[in-house]
Amino acid sequence: MSISLKNESMICGGVLSTFKHISKTTKCEMVFNIFMPPSSSSSTPVLYYLSGLTCTPENFSTKCPNAFAAAAKANVAIVICDTSPRGCAIEGEEDGWDFGTGAGFYVDATTNKFSNNYNMYSYVVSELPAVIDENFNLSSSMRSIFGHSMGGHGALTIALKNPHLYTSVSAFSPVCNPSLCPWGQKAFEGYFGSVLAGADSDATNLLSKSTFDDILIDCGDADEFLKTGQLLPENFLAKAESVGQKVTYNLRPKYDHSYNFISTFVVDHIKFHASKLHAAVGKAVDYGELPEMAGKVIECQAMVARGVKDMNVEKIFVDPPKAGEVSERT
Repeated sequence: MSISLKNESMICGGVLSTFKHISKTTKCEMVFNIFMPPSSSSSTPVLYYLSGLTCTPENFSTKCPNAFAAAAKANVAIVICDTSPRGCAIEGEEDGWDFGTGAGFYVDATTNKFSNNYNMYSYVVSELPAVIDENFNLSSSMRSIFGHSMGGHGALTIALKNPHLYTSVSAFSPVCNPSLCPWGQKAFEGYFGSVLAGADSDATNLLSKSTFDDILIDCGDADEFLKTGQLLPENFLAKAESVGQKVTYNLRPKYDHSYNFISTFVVDHIKFHASKLHAAVGKAVDYGELPEMAGKVIECQAMVARGVKDMNVEKIFVDPPKAGEVSERT
């Protein structure tokens, strides 16, 4: 998949670049930013960031430089994608700030008007990771996701639908229950034809069991959209408790919905994901008490090399050992 460099600059010892490419999923030119930490390699995990309404990749890139400092230290790459297709000349896509351009809601539209281009769910889950895998020497198997507002909704729904693809998920001021808030209802009616048709793109509805060991959410108690019922974290938290899903929810006094709020706590989120991603690789070896393994296939994570620049952590299966070949480590 061919990509073209628009610009790049050094930051925190790494490189922050903007690329563009023609998307098969959205059938238009898409832009994304990527931060490559100074020690990046084929084992470096990738953290995807999804922005909120009206944003482009530049919002996070210019307003959260401390995120790149933390990512550089943790050796985590960050990919920031756009919030919608652009320039598709669809009637109505430019009529408001909360629907259409800049407001793709990270769903795959099913209505005739929008289904050809507005497929941000598939773009984030499938096409963009494939672009990253093909063009950058990073881990293709270790990824996590987080986002803000509409992007928080996207991060939660995408991770909950694809827990096998994402090691961890977090969100700032997410739209937690879009079926019951004005932003979500407008998006679901426009992209799906009805609010009911968008039910499986609602994070609160998707919670059915404990999927992640923890989900991190930060929200400001001075957030105007929290006060007006656009975010509804209380619904998500209640559902999570009912199904046994742990959520670390921080309600931050006096903080609002802005990037000032995000930049204040973004390092916490980078550290949260970095610890989960690097710990996932370390799960291959456990030197606790070893069970009897004779006659059993061993499943573990291992670094698999298929070339000089093609090394990834993958799940492998080892033929069962014979009795006496495995013993406790002393």
